[in-house]
Amino acid sequence: MKTKNADLKKELKKYFGFSKFKGQQEEIIENLLEGKDIFVLMPTGGGKSLCYQLPALISEGTAIVVSPLIALMKNQVDAVNGLSSREGVAHVLNSSLNKTQTKQVFDDIKAGRTKLLYVAPESLIKEEYMEFLRDVKISFVAIDEAHCISEWGHDFRPEYRNLKTIIDKIADVPVIALTATATPKVQDDIQKTLGMNNALVFKESFNRPNLFYEVRPKVNIDREIVKFINQHKGKSGIVYCLSRRKVEEFAQLLQVNGINALPYHAGLDQKTRVANQDKFLMEDADIIVATIAFGMGIDKPDVRFVIHYDIPKSLESYYQETGRAGRDGGEGICLAFYDPKDIEKLEKFLAQKPVSEREIGLQLLNEVVGYAETSMSRRQYILYYFGEQFDPQNGEGALMCDNSINPPTLRDATKELNIILNLVKDLEEKFRTKDLIAVIAGRENPVTKSYKLEATKHFGIGKNHPENFWKSVIRQATVQNFLQKDIETYGVLKITEKGHARISGKDKTPFLIAEDREYNLAQTKADSDQVQVQQGGGLDQNLYAGLKELRKTVAKQQGIPPYTVFMDPSLEDMTVQYPTTIAEIGKVYGVGEGKAKKFGKQFAEFIAKYVEENDIERTQDMVLKNVANKSSHKVFIIQSTDKKIDLEDIAKAKNLSMDDLLKEMERIVYQGTKLNIDYYIDKISMKILWRNLWISWVKAKVTV
Repeated sequence: MKTKNADLKKELKKYFGFSKFKGQQEEIIENLLEGKDIFVLMPTGGGKSLCYQLPALISEGTAIVVSPLIALMKNQVDAVNGLSSREGVAHVLNSSLNKTQTKQVFDDIKAGRTKLLYVAPESLIKEEYMEFLRDVKISFVAIDEAHCISEWGHDFRPEYRNLKTIIDKIADVPVIALTATATPKVQDDIQKTLGMNNALVFKESFNRPNLFYEVRPKVNIDREIVKFINQHKGKSGIVYCLSRRKVEEFAQLLQVNGINALPYHAGLDQKTRVANQDKFLMEDADIIVATIAFGMGIDKPDVRFVIHYDIPKSLESYYQETGRAGRDGGEGICLAFYDPKDIEKLEKFLAQKPVSEREIGLQLLNEVVGYAETSMSRRQYILYYFGEQFDPQNGEGALMCDNSINPPTLRDATKELNIILNLVKDLEEKFRTKDLIAVIAGRENPVTKSYKLEATKHFGIGKNHPENFWKSVIRQATVQNFLQKDIETYGVLKITEKGHARISGKDKTPFLIAEDREYNLAQTKADSDQVQVQQGGGLDQNLYAGLKELRKTVAKQQGIPPYTVFMDPSLEDMTVQYPTTIAEIGKVYGVGEGKAKKFGKQFAEFIAKYVEENDIERTQDMVLKNVANKSSHKVFIIQSTDKKIDLEDIAKAKNLSMDDLLKEMERIVYQGTKLNIDYYIDKISMKILWRNLWISWVKAKVTV
């Protein structure tokens, strides 16, 4: 199982073209190779798949990957096979295969060629498959999208809950379960169901700093979305609608407005659904308009925006759906349109459900309303929901939401918070939000009558404010940890330690909530220049456009999605390095040996021709001894300034003096590459300003 003296970083570079691991990937892989069970909670785009793909590629035998959708398996198999020049490294085993194809899969596994076998849970229980797998070497089992195991998860499937029994029948091997979205309740359920209570748990931050979150009022929505898409022409995007009918109508509206869009929902026949999805993956369509039926099977890394035509039913769904944007670390805009009337429709729909389902649904819906109406950082709100703290001033991605770059006006609601806390306390923490609001508003309902709450001193105490105001106070009190909802009792509000400190008078900090604000739809923040993502200012845009077209051509020849040839960050790096040989292609970011051998020749030839035609002086071709060493820093300097790294740190990293660094930057600019160092100049200016203010203050004190 364990590879002797394995240099994981060397293997990472060989297969994936990365020089270092992200986050906890290396520790996860090391422990899996040592035979330990692993539970991984990592956001979309965080590199979950690499945590099982790399150990599978370097281990003896075949790793079984349990995956929920055929489309997802197909995409991942294409991606893994693209990493190697050998055929059959990854296979799917499901109902889509005929007998000949199934035999080929079995033969490749027996021959030791196949390192990853993707199966659906329904396929794994087939006796013929189980018999075969019992007789071959299995390295480990990976369970992707593990939230499907939990009945609290949003994609519950019964077969997932039997996985522990099935795995035990096949082989005694380590299990790694991975999910991108799981609340603490779901996480606990997954571990119990899989018998992984003793597993090592690796929990990465749910923060996606490259995603920009914005909520707009649902006014002139069709016009606003068409306008937004036209401002991001040629980029891939997803528009989510709650109903199939709206998907069809809006896809047609986009088409008549000259936008290359296709519909996707469960009501379409399978052939049409697959064809539309493939066109989106192959870049033959820019936009997919879809219900939530679309997405889990999509591994496309360059989706640049996700629009919610309708607010989703839960924050978990919202996080999962917006997580499909910017998976490659590039631009990702998450734009949602909100209308309280839509919430009323969803509440009416829930009223028809059984009591327990209704109460859980309403609780989830209230969280979504809180997100839409909050005045706080939307990133902070989402991360709080997943049990994670976030600093809205200094956290990574702190300015990447509308509330952060355009803060609403706040009002002091300390008095109202105290009213709520004392009400919850006096009523012995037995009631939910809607009943507490009924008491404050002086409005009778079955609960107030049953418990004779109209007789309490609190009844009608808040008549001077509308009920929506009190809802906002309670939501913010919950988010700011004065109150918490008891999930087991369907959302009954309890007072936290912080809340008790407020009641006792120990905590006297002001409690602020947002006033209603006017939205200027002509100047929306998702369209503004303030949305900052790490994109190369030093890129050769003409070459980049040509490489994207070449990638599309190569992908069509191979019958695979373009991103499985080379991802956008790899193409961007090519426009900086200008590699003209397969060996140089192999040194590009995100390109391993196998991928360079498989696809590099055409790209190297294309770039070589471009370099010659445009008389470009490559760093690699500069042989004058007095400048060769310095010029080798060109790519590093360009990428570092794009990432807004301090010049002192850049110089230190390359063992340069500041004078040498500035000369090298001057040389880069003379060669035609733009370097934007406004961020550094602004920082220095602020330091000088504060220094002068401090000197003035000292002088004033001395004078006195």
